[in-house]
Amino acid sequence: MQALSSEQLDYLVARRHELHQSPEVSGEEAQTAKRIAAELTALGADRLWQGLGGHGVAAEFASQEDGPTVLLRCELDGLPLREISDLPYKSAIPGKGHLCGHDGHMVSMLGVAMRLATRPQKGRVILLFQPAEETGAGALAVVDDPRWPEIRPEFAFAYHNVPGRPLGEVGLREGPSNCASRGMQIVLEGKSSHAAAPEDGVSPGPAMAALMASLPELSCGTIWDEAFSLATLTHASLGEPTFGIAPADGELRVTLRSMTNERMEAVMQEALHRVEKHAQGLSVDILWHDVFRAVVNDAEATGIARTAARSLGLRCFEMPTPMRWSEDFGRFGDDGAKAALLYLGAGEHHPQLHNPDYDFPDALIPVAVDMFCRIVQDLLGFEAQ
Repeated sequence: MQALSSEQLDYLVARRHELHQSPEVSGEEAQTAKRIAAELTALGADRLWQGLGGHGVAAEFASQEDGPTVLLRCELDGLPLREISDLPYKSAIPGKGHLCGHDGHMVSMLGVAMRLATRPQKGRVILLFQPAEETGAGALAVVDDPRWPEIRPEFAFAYHNVPGRPLGEVGLREGPSNCASRGMQIVLEGKSSHAAAPEDGVSPGPAMAALMASLPELSCGTIWDEAFSLATLTHASLGEPTFGIAPADGELRVTLRSMTNERMEAVMQEALHRVEKHAQGLSVDILWHDVFRAVVNDAEATGIARTAARSLGLRCFEMPTPMRWSEDFGRFGDDGAKAALLYLGAGEHHPQLHNPDYDFPDALIPVAVDMFCRIVQDLLGFEAQ
């Protein structure tokens, strides 16, 4: 398995810059998927699945000998955020940007595909370019796709870049690694009235005021313990922007977060109890959005990644706590794969994820390619050149 040439790395950087210029948000990744499918076809994938769980693309690189299936996953989607930068390849799509680094994750996997021109000695590698990670819907849609049994892996790996850590450092953690989270939308409906006679209506205002004080109280503990939970109010609206109408309608949105899926169930039930308590006399509708299961890294898969990183001479960081932010990669572990999400440092002074001036560091591409190729090599071996 040969290292990528300087020409290949230059090609990958150029492709990343093209992807960066044309981000597509969750559920709208059709053109990105088309580009990726063309690249994988040109790189000689043995089999291609398209339209997987939406716009997902998966490519197979297989041996003639039986062995495990190793899935390497990246993400297709950008964010509905405006990019603020002077980059020559900045987003050309108003209000949308690759401000989480998924453009870099994609070309990292294209780099792995280049190296897989030498097929594994046994088993197969599946490169998955997953849709809709940012909303938490994509991984579940992929696993629910009727073609998923053709792909289902024994091992699954992915990475996310992490600003604030040294460039190329490999963050590792067994067990809970990214928090579970979900958005709770609370829609309240009462009865409007003239502002001069509010007693003739039913305003959601008092219930909203009570819930805005009560729901944040669900926050508990710190990320260091499994009892950790966090409730963050993200939106509130009441009535119309007038002075003559006592309102009938109100809405609150809150993000619930926990270290484990079990803890999330308890937090959800308590949140529902508080809504029921404070919203008596109102019509109430609860909607759930952006549902992320916790990422729980398998010990064996994490150990495989640790061995690979050390054999490459990469600096390893054993993470003492999970990440507060969520990632839908946990769905693949839930489905039975021995799964591990890795955290590659993007630079100690790099702009943070989802910042308007964020840009994936191109210097991380060869690190990620080497890391995942070594994992594949250790699990499946490679035919002699």
